[in-house]
Amino acid sequence: MLGPAQDLHTATMKYLDTTRLKDKEPRSRLSLFLTKSGSHENVSRNKKTPAPPPKNISAETALRWSDSFEELLKCSDGVETFSQFLRTEFSEENIEFWLACEDYKTVDSQTKLLSRAKHIYTVFIQSEAPKEVNIDHATRTAIESTMARPTQRCFQAAQSKVYSLMQKDCYPRFLTSDLYLGLSRRKVPGGSTMHRRRSRSCVFADRADAEVQTQAW
Repeated sequence: MLGPAQDLHTATMKYLDTTRLKDKEPRSRLSLFLTKSGSHENVSRNKKTPAPPPKNISAETALRWSDSFEELLKCSDGVETFSQFLRTEFSEENIEFWLACEDYKTVDSQTKLLSRAKHIYTVFIQSEAPKEVNIDHATRTAIESTMARPTQRCFQAAQSKVYSLMQKDCYPRFLTSDLYLGLSRRKVPGGSTMHRRRSRSCVFADRADAEVQTQAW
């Protein structure tokens, strides 16, 4: 019989295979993405040299990730690349916890819910956990009180806090990292560099600034 860690890892791999087949389809809401780089079996704090980013990612695809953090998480390659960036900052536990919570919310068996909840708590929540996430004491205590009879929503507050941390702190640094810039500014045929087209509102604003400066002269 598979243990909680192996069970969660197996679910992760199956879901990743499914989402990769659907990545080309348009999506309008946040989807569940589970990535090989976020294996929950490995709870060691020993860091390894980050693997290279996923291959065959077009510059246009990478540029879309800069639209919003949600847009980044809609793409399995985006999640995998972001995970690799977080490993360079020694904070990959954030995306791994978020992914574990997304997977946890799909469990409909009370028996599996209990085993998954205890595993997530042991790995990410309890004090001195091997991949302890940065949440406040009140949120940690509230989760602990539900471990005897966990629900699908018992990690929701902690997941929201970790999501907000990644969105406001890690995501902006990811967009300026060499890893991301190397993907979003690849050379295109002809030797030119691909950049996202600026919005018309920005162009008009620049024109207005230029006119003001000209009048000042």
